[in-house]
Amino acid sequence: MIDNRYLFESSPDLLTFEFESIGPKGIITKVVRYTEINVHGYYNLGFGDKDPQSSFISDLTVTNNNDSQKVLATVARTLYLFAERYPDSVVLATGSILARTRLYRIGITNNLAEIEQDFAVLGLTDSVWEPFRKNVTYHSFAVRRKFVNLL
Repeated sequence: MIDNRYLFESSPDLLTFEFESIGPKGIITKVVRYTEINVHGYYNLGFGDKDPQSSFISDLTVTNNNDSQKVLATVARTLYLFAERYPDSVVLATGSILARTRLYRIGITNNLAEIEQDFAVLGLTDSVWEPFRKNVTYHSFAVRRKFVNLL
């Protein structure tokens, strides 16, 4: 998953990334933004389409550009770069609608072995954070870069 992705540009602080989705619906600019929430070191992963006229970012737009796996792989790559710059951070991700949260869960499930090499992944059930498990419905996800023990 991680290898088949779009090229992207990033802000100097690695909090914002832009790339273009290319498919049957044309070229659509996507934006990934990491925003610190009211708890120090915790960031929301925001993701959506950039309106070409207003530059507004919408996380409700459904693109259907037949490249969802490539788009998710690109978002995953931004997470690696973000986590290198902010190694103590925890990133929270929730889909703007249930179908998107389900899509994220499927993406994590399909690439779990690869993801868990570098990240600890938690899922939020109705009231409890737990280590991510396949075939469990989660409302949100939290990821944190694993530390490499050099000793």
